[in-house]
Amino acid sequence: FKNILFSLPLSLLVIAVFSFATCKYSFKDTSPIPLEVKTFRVNYFENKARYVNPQLGPQLTEKMKQKVIGSTRLRQTNDDNAHYDISGYVSEYNVSTSGISRNNASTNRLSVSFHLIFKNSLDEKKNFETDLSNNFDFPATQSLEQAQTALFPEIIKNTVDGMFNKIFSNW
Repeated sequence: FKNILFSLPLSLLVIAVFSFATCKYSFKDTSPIPLEVKTFRVNYFENKARYVNPQLGPQLTEKMKQKVIGSTRLRQTNDDNAHYDISGYVSEYNVSTSGISRNNASTNRLSVSFHLIFKNSLDEKKNFETDLSNNFDFPATQSLEQAQTALFPEIIKNTVDGMFNKIFSNW
């Protein structure tokens, strides 16, 4: 009986401590944007690859605008004096064989590369250019047109996320 009387207050104390203890975790896609940065511009992304998918440039341009608007407090502008000026072009868009089975191609790989140009009109030391590349595998039984149709949302998402992270994250 003595053990119960001793352990009861101790148990209540442990329960009370853990009931009021909280842990907060936060994962942010963006690093803090300086308060003086208020505007951004996304220039049209050209497709300079040997193979030109006519939908790629317009879709990348529009989705990048939407990503910045939806994920930051920045206001879009078309002025030349935007604080963040984002431009670039598709530099590679080609297919190669990535898997062989019984002397035949079993898997093909669509390689998409993007050259990103970022200019910060308030701090030119933050300007940069970089290349982003993604590979997308698809069955060799599919034509390029079929693969593009299936992979297009993923191509756009991965490329836009890569650009956004290069510009707005500390990764």
